[in-house]
Amino acid sequence: MARLLLKHFTIANWWASEVQLGKSVSALSTPSEYVLVRNISFFNKLPAEDIWRGVTAVSNAGKKRGRGKGTGKKVAKDLNRGQTIGLGKKNFIWPGLNAPIIRGNEITHQQKQFENMDRENSIISLRDSMGNFKLMKLNPIDRGWSGTKMPGRSIGSPDAVGEENFNLFDTRVLENKIVFIMKGNMGRKRRYSVLSVTGNKNGLAGFATAKAPEVRTALRKSRNRSGQKLISIDLYENRTINHDFYTAFGKTKIFVFKKPEGYGLVCHRAIQTICKVIGIQDLYAKIEGSTNLQHIVKAFFIGLMRQKSYNDIANEIKLHVVERQMAKNGFTEIKASPVQDLQISENNRFIDFMQFTLGNKIVLRKKKIPPYYVNSKGHHLFECKAERFRNQSNVRLHKLVNCYM
Repeated sequence: MARLLLKHFTIANWWASEVQLGKSVSALSTPSEYVLVRNISFFNKLPAEDIWRGVTAVSNAGKKRGRGKGTGKKVAKDLNRGQTIGLGKKNFIWPGLNAPIIRGNEITHQQKQFENMDRENSIISLRDSMGNFKLMKLNPIDRGWSGTKMPGRSIGSPDAVGEENFNLFDTRVLENKIVFIMKGNMGRKRRYSVLSVTGNKNGLAGFATAKAPEVRTALRKSRNRSGQKLISIDLYENRTINHDFYTAFGKTKIFVFKKPEGYGLVCHRAIQTICKVIGIQDLYAKIEGSTNLQHIVKAFFIGLMRQKSYNDIANEIKLHVVERQMAKNGFTEIKASPVQDLQISENNRFIDFMQFTLGNKIVLRKKKIPPYYVNSKGHHLFECKAERFRNQSNVRLHKLVNCYM
């Protein structure tokens, strides 16, 4: 849309203006005093939000590289909310704006109204509420590994399948990430990938991975799929594993050790979450190599499924399985005996149970770098004073864990 503005031209400028303006000027009979001007520009064609977004936003290529993650948050307050023309600190009646010009048979005149303090307080409270963007506070028990993020949080039990329900099961999210797939007709298609584990805390557990365009859909699919892939795991005294074992998947290697009652779970946070849904309470695990989360989960479940009972081990090596408890002054207890007759040579054979279950592998123990003050006089005095308490922490732990006979 265009409008014509009145402008004075001299005779000398007429021919140049005629060439520039084209047909619209040449059609006039006399030297024109009209210039074609557009009243639409970039600044009045788009709203203010779109203009500011064009200045402050990040391109699609920048978003793929992780830029501009905090640009979507609204920092400024909309001060126009709650405002009405004519109402404020000084209330006025403006005919034609907030009041009709003619009311009945009388003409409305401009006049002042009484001040309304309640309206000012309501606007102030509205602005204060706009500035507070507080996230919903979670119960400390419902928190995940890192604040309000999904990994480590509980998403309930799987949905029932026919007459089978999962009321006693609890599902925990282990991984929640965004993945992309290239399609010929759609280009880069974004989806959410969720890895979760479910269990009844009594030796029955399963894990699964699911992908979906929406987060809630991916969580639901992963939860229900993990309930359909349950694995029965044998536990020792319903609190720990049967024996130490070594397991691996890909470049991930895990050494898992059986621990006495009261020791707790000293391991990777993903293994801790898996142990809680399975029902394992005392365990130590050391990871070597890659810490890929899916490899850790698969390797740990492979190790749990490959456990052997004491009877199977006794029949395999054709020896008695004897446990010596150092916390009980070396008290020995026979755990299993072979079914067949023993074939023992003149020299009795002794097999290290830990090395047998670990597959003759040992944990890589890196030598610690000594601190800079190791040769100082003060550190030498400290070691002399702490010499008589050198084993006190281990003794206290064994007193709490096991009772002496």
